[in-house]
Amino acid sequence: MATTENLKEAFAGESQANRTYLAFAKKAEAEGFKQIAKLFRAAAEAETVHAHAHLRVSGGVKGTSDNLQAAIEGEGHEFREMYPKFLAEAKAELNKAAQMSFQFALAVEEIHHGLYEKALATLRQGKDLDAAAIYVCPVCGNTVIGEAPDKCHVCGVPKEKFVEVK
Repeated sequence: MATTENLKEAFAGESQANRTYLAFAKKAEAEGFKQIAKLFRAAAEAETVHAHAHLRVSGGVKGTSDNLQAAIEGEGHEFREMYPKFLAEAKAELNKAAQMSFQFALAVEEIHHGLYEKALATLRQGKDLDAAAIYVCPVCGNTVIGEAPDKCHVCGVPKEKFVEVK
């Protein structure tokens, strides 16, 4: 059983390293260090390779129906239990930046939950989702299928800032 737990821990660590290195790359790019930014992005991609291998070996990637169900459960936990607790603690500590970060995540995880439920219902009919653009708000992560709204209903960012996912 130690190996199973080690695979889970390795997956979490590699996943966290990926996101951290991508954030470091953005900062390096903003500071004008294009090659260092590229190095961070390359390392982030390598960490993704490791994370995917650990997840695959541990049996964490199944069929699309099971994967959607796992995503629904994960998102549900986050918006119903995890983020409300985190938000309450941030409020008690008067940490406004953390409050905003948790509030945005809470709202968007509920959106993701609904999108995954719709996808699973469609899949159970033997179909894929209809072809459509998908946009993500770069501030809060709000995810929209179809056309980006004139203004993000979670954080207020204007339509032109939304990023289309390819």
